[in-house]
Amino acid sequence: MSPARIIILVVALAAGLGAAVLVQRPSRAPAPAAKVEPAPTVPVLVAASDIPIGNTVSGNDLRWLDWPLASVPTGVIRKDEAPDAEKEITGQVARYALLAAEPIRREKLIKTDGTGFLSAVLPSGMRAVAISTDSRGASTAGGFILPNDRVDVICTWRGESANGRGGEAFVSETLLRNIRVLAIGQNVQERNGEKVVVGETATLEVDPGQVEVLIQGQKTGTLSLALRSLKDAGDNAAAPARNDNAMTLVRYGVTTKSVKP
Repeated sequence: MSPARIIILVVALAAGLGAAVLVQRPSRAPAPAAKVEPAPTVPVLVAASDIPIGNTVSGNDLRWLDWPLASVPTGVIRKDEAPDAEKEITGQVARYALLAAEPIRREKLIKTDGTGFLSAVLPSGMRAVAISTDSRGASTAGGFILPNDRVDVICTWRGESANGRGGEAFVSETLLRNIRVLAIGQNVQERNGEKVVVGETATLEVDPGQVEVLIQGQKTGTLSLALRSLKDAGDNAAAPARNDNAMTLVRYGVTTKSVKP
């Protein structure tokens, strides 16, 4: 037998022995899987569907949702703390819009006790006054004013010309600043994603002293609303004092300032 064949036989024999050893070696048992303990949860009362502002909450609007105990938000209603919360909440009115699966908070609801929604949500000491607006939006920022926006109220009326020669002159004055809009027409919130809510009236939230200013302004001339930026919503600037010695005149589209002697 040639040396080459001998080498091939030796290699084949070694390979066969190695394979036999591997087959006979017992396989290692797989490492046991780590046991994962589920995180503890607690049932939390949430909205079963969207609840628009002003809607009366029914039993079908509520459900319990298991919430991780370690991340339960403060102020929500837990079943272990208030097992009869569904009965308590049913019949209350939503002060703010609630989204589906949003945890229920008591401060977002109110008991009306048979009264109207607007009087129920009106803060203590405040009044709601409706003023006439132009349905085309000419006096309400082009119709882009929505409930809960902040506005300035401007009164415009026809006055005498400052030069004493007669002719038409219009006086404009800002009566109130940073006033919250409660409703536009019959709408107290933006509906169905609409960006414009049209109505013949705007209901404003004012204090008792501002009620008189607003009513007098509506009897004196035409009221217009100037929309304020959201960044200015926290600016609690008081209504400017009426200056009897100065007025703004608008003649033929030109605005001038006149000061009485």
